[in-house]
Amino acid sequence: MFDRPLRSAILAAADSTLVRRAVTRYGMRLGAGRFVAGESAAEFLPVARDANARGFAVAATILGESVRQRDETLEITSEYCDLLRAFAADGTDANVAFKLTHVGLDIDPELAFENASRIAAAARDGGATIRMDMEQSRCVDPTLAIYRRLRETFDNVGFVLQSYLYRSRDDLLAALPLEPNLRIVKGAYLEPPSIAYAKKSDVDRNYVELMELALSQEGYTAIATHDPKIVEHAIAFARRHALPERGRFEFQLLYGIAGPLARSLVERGYRVRLSIPYGRFWFPYLMRRLAERPANLAFFLRGAFARA
Repeated sequence: MFDRPLRSAILAAADSTLVRRAVTRYGMRLGAGRFVAGESAAEFLPVARDANARGFAVAATILGESVRQRDETLEITSEYCDLLRAFAADGTDANVAFKLTHVGLDIDPELAFENASRIAAAARDGGATIRMDMEQSRCVDPTLAIYRRLRETFDNVGFVLQSYLYRSRDDLLAALPLEPNLRIVKGAYLEPPSIAYAKKSDVDRNYVELMELALSQEGYTAIATHDPKIVEHAIAFARRHALPERGRFEFQLLYGIAGPLARSLVERGYRVRLSIPYGRFWFPYLMRRLAERPANLAFFLRGAFARA
């Protein structure tokens, strides 16, 4: 995950017009469909229902970020609201997770707050929750500020902390009085060593510390990792502290990754949520997944050569 030269090369390729054009044209056929559930809600919903049938809850994300047009943010917000209404109508066990830059943060924080409020209200009406994803470090403060404002009205909102940022422990401590609905991730953006851990061992250590702190307090924690050692550490910690297998925490894994681990956790009785994205702007998401793990890149390249 933290082979910085390889990650940098893949992320640099993501900025190449030639690479983007080729992957966007052929990527779904070559294997991107393993990680992305199509380009529309019509393609996504059967995938979500199938995940439910196999025992998984779902976190739905419409792919995209850094939107600069107000009208586009309103369309995205409406799509999230429609998706939540669809979940409620057919009983799909799913929530949504979205980036604030996708609903207006780069235009105006007040616009992002208004749009996030609309999504939270639609989720509340359908008995669902939402989580605001954490983006680059520049977005941490405004994301947490909007989370606090939303909590003045809504109990069904949550946020994400990244264990590679030094500041995340302090951010968690500040949020604990709100009994937060929290997802803990390692982090997928390249950040300078002045604000983020560069070594995988340090990121993992901080992840475990954040997880233990969150689980030792009131609230709900989504443990988002594909690392079997961290998963087993979480299970052992929960048992030592007599935490129920459901109701205080869940495990969350990305769609198309670590399938055997996800299935084994469901079979052991734990709540497992698959993060399933869809949308037309799937190229940056795919490139981040390829950058994170060489195994993902190898899978994609095997698909490419097999169909060449």
